[in-house]
Amino acid sequence: MPPIITALLAFVVSLSQSRQALHLRILALQHQAAVYKRTVPRSQLRPSDRLFWAWLSCLWPGWRGALQFVQPRTVIAWQHKRFREHWRRLSQCSRPVRSAIAKELRDLIRDMSLVNPLCGAPRIVGELRKLGIAVAKFTVEKYRVRPRKPLSPTWKT
Repeated sequence: MPPIITALLAFVVSLSQSRQALHLRILALQHQAAVYKRTVPRSQLRPSDRLFWAWLSCLWPGWRGALQFVQPRTVIAWQHKRFREHWRRLSQCSRPVRSAIAKELRDLIRDMSLVNPLCGAPRIVGELRKLGIAVAKFTVEKYRVRPRKPLSPTWKT
């Protein structure tokens, strides 16, 4: 079809469209032209380009007609990928992170367990609470030094 007839048909179609749809179509065509200018041999899309088309597809119902360099299902796949990544990021951040205890406190737990080898983790937790240090039993068990040999006589002796 000659370019003049194509331009006339586009003009007739534009008369029936709303002003907002025309502005969005112009925006879409300008963006495609900018992508073509930026990459001469083959149009390379950046993540910002993908975001633009995903946003435009949500905003404008006639976005498929203005699309020239990728298929509409590709744009929909980009939307699904962004949706999955967004919710994956949100779900990974919800796990509580344990804060590391200070080296001085770890050394104190080790010293207390070496000086009093018969003291277990609950007793060390109690002693630390008396000093105003709140620590969990698991943390004390983790840093407590366990004796290598049994403290009481065994059946061998």
